Amino acid sequence: MNHFIHPSSFIDENVQIGKNSKIWHFCHILNGSIIGENCSFGQNCVIGPNVIIGNDCKIQNNVSIYEGVQCEEKVFLGPSVVFTNVYNPRAFINRKNEFKKTLLKKGCSIGANATIVCGVKIGEYAFIGAGALIREDVKAFALMVGVPARQIGWVDKGGKKMIFVNDTAIDSYDGSSYILKNNEVFQK
Repeated sequence: MNHFIHPSSFIDENVQIGKNSKIWHFCHILNGSIIGENCSFGQNCVIGPNVIIGNDCKIQNNVSIYEGVQCEEKVFLGPSVVFTNVYNPRAFINRKNEFKKTLLKKGCSIGANATIVCGVKIGEYAFIGAGALIREDVKAFALMVGVPARQIGWVDKGGKKMIFVNDTAIDSYDGSSYILKNNEVFQK
């Protein structure tokens, strides 16, 4: 075995777990889920069924990622992040055929206790503040806070707030250049 699974966790059949991934205490990975390489799952996480987690993702304690949610690579999910998969759930109506897709693009981070309502896309390297409520798509590199969330700026790959001079900013992480055009950030 080229990954670590704590003895208190339960892994269903037909699950793929990439090398060097770690699944800690009291987790359950459901049938059909795919976990990439070098991922880490804190205690008490539930994944799936049929969830795809890309390489190098870090999921903190008490996160449930339901069917319909997909994480690309290098996604960070803080403690107790909440996802939904049906827009208007009722206990007495089965709506499994109405699951909406939620896509978390490469490198995005979601802070502790944030809630992500189903059917949205969170852009590359976007940063969702702790406790935020996301109900709509989030642009790449956007910094979002509040309930409901609103954009208060832009962040670079390192998670630092971008400062634009003449519509250009430099990434604190790797020195990349960005341009702000039509209220969107693009890497030069």
